[in-house]
Amino acid sequence: MSGMDVHDILELDRGPEKEFITKDALMNSDKKKKLARKSDANTFKKPEGMHRELWGLLWTDNRFPCNKDAPPLIPTDTNQGYKQMKAKIGSSKVRPWKWMPFTNPARKDGAIFHHWRRVADEGKDYPFARFNKQPEVPVYSDLEYQQHLHDDNWSRQETDHLFELCKRFSLRFVVMYDRWDRDKFSSRSVEDLKERYYNICNKLVKVRAPHGAEPKIRAYDAEHERKRKSQLIKLFERTTEQVEEEEKLIEELKKIELRKKEREKKTQDLQKLITAADSNIDSRKSDKKKASKKFPQTQKLHKETTALTPETTGIKFPDFKQPGAYVRSQKMKLPATIGQKKTKAIEQVLEEMGIEYNPMPTDEITGHFNELRQDIVLLYELKLALATCDYELETLKHQYEVLNPGKTPDVPLPETPDPLVDIGQRDDDSSRDNIDVVGSLTPNRKRKAALESTTAHLLKKMKNRV
Repeated sequence: MSGMDVHDILELDRGPEKEFITKDALMNSDKKKKLARKSDANTFKKPEGMHRELWGLLWTDNRFPCNKDAPPLIPTDTNQGYKQMKAKIGSSKVRPWKWMPFTNPARKDGAIFHHWRRVADEGKDYPFARFNKQPEVPVYSDLEYQQHLHDDNWSRQETDHLFELCKRFSLRFVVMYDRWDRDKFSSRSVEDLKERYYNICNKLVKVRAPHGAEPKIRAYDAEHERKRKSQLIKLFERTTEQVEEEEKLIEELKKIELRKKEREKKTQDLQKLITAADSNIDSRKSDKKKASKKFPQTQKLHKETTALTPETTGIKFPDFKQPGAYVRSQKMKLPATIGQKKTKAIEQVLEEMGIEYNPMPTDEITGHFNELRQDIVLLYELKLALATCDYELETLKHQYEVLNPGKTPDVPLPETPDPLVDIGQRDDDSSRDNIDVVGSLTPNRKRKAALESTTAHLLKKMKNRV
């Protein structure tokens, strides 16, 4: 502890201040302070509210004095402009150029042209002559023409003229068609010229091919080209009314295809419903027969209730197979997949029949109540399918009358079966018998028989209509 610290603790006067030799004075650290102050003056703090990315761009900018040593992002040397630039002339001499004539080896007429060219290249061939590629046009002899190339529609003079044009215009058949000599020969189309030329080429290849070698044939279908051009001409010559009519026909075709797909889908759904209903009825009858033969009267109740659970159609009620206790009323709970329309239809039929929506959930009542609601849903779906078929039938009749005015379509329909008994108009005794779950335990219940007969009549009617 120094003497000055003691004076401060005792709060005594220090007396006259004297100059003490400090550590900084001994270590000569004044230069470091000056450098630190200079660096503090050159540093910049990030202003408040400025994003870090923007501050990073400003911090790397060379306009700040602290970033003079940072490399630039783009070249910034603007001292040398086009005025200060000087041509870098080599020590070698300039190569002389000369205006000289030249001939193109690709031309056979001996035409002479002139251009500037280096003196060292005088006498060399024209460099662009190598790009003049000539197609190989076959040459036939008199014997080959008489034996293989003779054609009743083409004379020898026409064939020779055709091959002469092929050599002259390098198989440009449109130009050949324009230069065809129509004064001496009959007029020919472009397809006729191509067909004659490629037929001769293919025959010559087959004749001249060595034994055992497979010749390369050039396929050309003149008839296809004629049809294609005629179709393009008709397509080009269409009027505005024809284009609009074609667009309307395309839209109608799309609608017809869409309706066809929907009709096929509805037919498949209807067929599934009919098949499922038939299998459901057959399975119920077979289950009743097996139960009556194999099991005694005491076990018949359990067998019937388990056989009455729905299988493939209508409603799929929850099946509690896991061990443990559960509330029996959960078996009567409608699954979430049933729509609101079907739920309302079930409620309406139950109300018409005078049946409670939540009856006493005994074992037998649960099975029969689920079966009843399943039959109601099946009947509802069949009614919808029947309405759809009736609508489509009326639509087809209307279309037939539009296409054939004054005629009525003769659609043979089967005889209408006996009218179905309305479930809601039955008397109290029949309704009570249909829902009687406390009485006798006979398998042939009136409710089940009535529903099966109703469903059978409806299915028979639907099959006849389909």
